[in-house]
Amino acid sequence: MGSGILFSYPQLATITGVQGVIVYALSSALPLLVFATVGPIIRRKCPQGFVLTEWTRQRYGIVAAIYLSFMTLATLFLYMIAELSAVGQVITALTGMDGLPVIIVEVVVTTIYTSLGGFQISFKTDIVQGTMVTLLIVIATITIGAKSDIQKDLIDSSGLLDASLLGWQLIYILPVAILTNNFFLASYWLRTFASKTDKDLRIGVSIATAVVLCVLVLVGMTGCIATWTGAFPGDPPQEDGSVAFFLLIGQLPAWVVGIVLVMVVSLSTAAFDSWQSAMVSTASNDLFRNRLNIWYIRVAVVLVIIPVVILALKAPSILQIFLISDLISAATIPALMLGLHRAFYFWHGLEVVAGGFGGILTVFLFGLVYYDGDADAAAGLLILENGLYGNDWSAFGAFVAAPVGSLLWGFGVLGVRLGIQWLLAKKSGKAFTSLDRPVEVDEAEPVITGSEQSIDDKAAGKFF
Repeated sequence: MGSGILFSYPQLATITGVQGVIVYALSSALPLLVFATVGPIIRRKCPQGFVLTEWTRQRYGIVAAIYLSFMTLATLFLYMIAELSAVGQVITALTGMDGLPVIIVEVVVTTIYTSLGGFQISFKTDIVQGTMVTLLIVIATITIGAKSDIQKDLIDSSGLLDASLLGWQLIYILPVAILTNNFFLASYWLRTFASKTDKDLRIGVSIATAVVLCVLVLVGMTGCIATWTGAFPGDPPQEDGSVAFFLLIGQLPAWVVGIVLVMVVSLSTAAFDSWQSAMVSTASNDLFRNRLNIWYIRVAVVLVIIPVVILALKAPSILQIFLISDLISAATIPALMLGLHRAFYFWHGLEVVAGGFGGILTVFLFGLVYYDGDADAAAGLLILENGLYGNDWSAFGAFVAAPVGSLLWGFGVLGVRLGIQWLLAKKSGKAFTSLDRPVEVDEAEPVITGSEQSIDDKAAGKFF
């Protein structure tokens, strides 16, 4: 979790109230459990891997792996922008100071210790940062509860205890968006493969799910409390709901602001160093197959961070950055994960890539229909220009179109591929073998043995 949670969750609370807080928190925490179920399966299928793209290369071939690598790196790039933008805005909102110096210091510090200690140091710093954040959240929660003056008449007039259309829509939108996007976060897969045993993985994920759920409910409820205390003006709002948390904190003693600043820096550092390490690992493994000196990769990532900082200073909406990434993942992951089941042995990399691009195209086609042929509005839906909180069905439709379209395009391309291969087999007089089940490999046995054997020696999956 990064400091962006202090914007997005309270903002949703000011619009959909308690219903939105609970749905958002559950939708963010419960998808983590997928790593406890899918993780062991992928670890058995790809014992030499350490990121999802390694299994993708093994299952679908190099083209699909590079495609997923690009999507993964793009997601990490967007998350890094959102994180630096969030921490900069927090510093400005709470202190009135320019957030750029803090951003630069954070980038420099995380770059130094992740370069020296690798991903292992990220594990160790997460323990310290997690402990600090837990203690600080407890202190902040008690202080807000003791110092905030909730006005009972504002509770009823706010309507935040009532259900809403958007609240019901989010029951579908958020699980799809967050679950699929988690697959793109290489930092999660690095932790999954780093677990000593499947039992350790299940325990770790279960603890994380419980902690994340509690933290997000507490953070999200500050949006409701800000409204009920009058710190946030209500409906129609004079301020963007994303600042509700900071309007509430502004009413509290200065020492509480100091605690929140420490919490924000800890959250941001814990998230940013993981994404830095994940970007280094993904680029090194997927693009250069670990043959290029790691320091060249680290320098390249540092150069990438320069535009990240520039874009972070100009990012208009943290939530919109997340939503763009979510929509891409919702179009990509469904077709990708079909190959995890043995029944889909005939599913190749071509269907995965076609499904990913087809899902995005389907969102555009849905936009054309929804907006009565307005191509500009349909294109705007691809980046969710109107956000998630519009009083319509555009966002809901986009998150339905992306995964459904992905699967439909994937199966459509599958039919075309099989048809062409059948015609070619018939023309040449050879047997049609495209639907023959491959020889099963015992997943309990490592496919690669011998310290001198390269991971590239393993038979790659098929793209066509």
